[in-house]
Amino acid sequence: MKKRLLALVLSSLAFSAMAADESGQDLVKRGEYLARAGDCTACHTSEGGQPFAGGLPMKTPIGTIYSSNITPDKTYGIGNYTYDDFQKAVRQGIAKNGETLYPAMPYPSYAVVSDDDMHALYAYFMQGVQPVSEPDKASDIPWPLSMRWPLAIWRHMFAPDVKPAVAAPGEDPELARGRYLVEGLGHCGACHTPRAITMQEKALNNSEGDLFLSGSSSPIDGWNASDLRGDNREGLGRWSTDDIAQFLRYGRNDHTAAFGGMTDVVQHSLQYMSQDDIQAIARYLKSLSPQDPKQPAFTADDSVAQALLKGDDSMTGAASYVDSCAACHKTDGTGYQRFFPALKGNPVVLAKDPTSLIHIILTGDTLPGVQGAPSAITMPAFGWRLNDQKVADVVNFIRSSWGNNASSGVTASQVADIRNSEFVRGHQGGATIKDLEKQQ
Repeated sequence: MKKRLLALVLSSLAFSAMAADESGQDLVKRGEYLARAGDCTACHTSEGGQPFAGGLPMKTPIGTIYSSNITPDKTYGIGNYTYDDFQKAVRQGIAKNGETLYPAMPYPSYAVVSDDDMHALYAYFMQGVQPVSEPDKASDIPWPLSMRWPLAIWRHMFAPDVKPAVAAPGEDPELARGRYLVEGLGHCGACHTPRAITMQEKALNNSEGDLFLSGSSSPIDGWNASDLRGDNREGLGRWSTDDIAQFLRYGRNDHTAAFGGMTDVVQHSLQYMSQDDIQAIARYLKSLSPQDPKQPAFTADDSVAQALLKGDDSMTGAASYVDSCAACHKTDGTGYQRFFPALKGNPVVLAKDPTSLIHIILTGDTLPGVQGAPSAITMPAFGWRLNDQKVADVVNFIRSSWGNNASSGVTASQVADIRNSEFVRGHQGGATIKDLEKQQ
């Protein structure tokens, strides 16, 4: 009897251990999904491609910041972090040694991450990531901006108290999920919300005002982050929920295609998210009111298309457009759906700031293939053969044709400034304009 009882106890213990292991593995798996949702690899992958090893340079207005090693290496990574150390770093921007992290780490957004999700993330980084013995690089920021103690003051002034998100009473569960992902792990506002002169986001969520997700106040790495609110011309007002979901999932839809930093978000994060979460994000974004409700709707005008059809390319910039752009984007500006994006009515073309349009003409860009859309979309660089004036003429032509009616005041001097900017680089290999010119 005692032997049978002992065997029963041992079997129960073995089953309990197996169940605990399975539960732990489930937690790690969920943490991996959440790390993808937060696109942690975007910043923390090394230049050699080692996930989470850090060392990726990030150009900022105050200098170059290098991302940290967040593998569980006990010497150079976060292997000695307790759960409390981990959640303080992620939510509050406080490192284990008490120093304040540079707000390139979007901890004001991560403050809303729930306790359950934070535990899953901790389990993944401690158990599901391979340790890498790679020391952090020292950031290249001049004194006195390199001092860390003023960052603590900044944090207390502009980073919110830790308040994990909860659904409001009666809130639609799908909208609540979308809001949680957009405001939290997705940290969409880090790029798509304008910033004050002191570098904090002007609104961390929709309840703080309609500047939230209304577009970047200045270019980031030479690209403008688009308006994600319901504005008619520059935002998502003319997109359906399905349009938004398709763009999130595939980086392309009938209206446009991703470019710049957004290609990395789609490639490394959004394509791996569940359809339910993609739909929740899309529904939430579609629910946002316009920042400028008086913004007129786009109205198509085919007069330029008709002129080009008849061989009339006398309009300034028209001949260069026909020569360099029309093969993919067509003379009527409609492009080819979900492959070569339309320029007619494209929110990026209609934006007040033409930087993104100038940048992509100069350097080109590539949207890699993703699950469900395996074909890559490549825009070739034209900066090597179009001088500043010709680029300005093409940009003005595009922004004033087919009903776009955006400002056509782009100058050669403005193009030259962007051409010579250290932030303006092509997607493949990060080539500068000078590098691209040498390759021809």
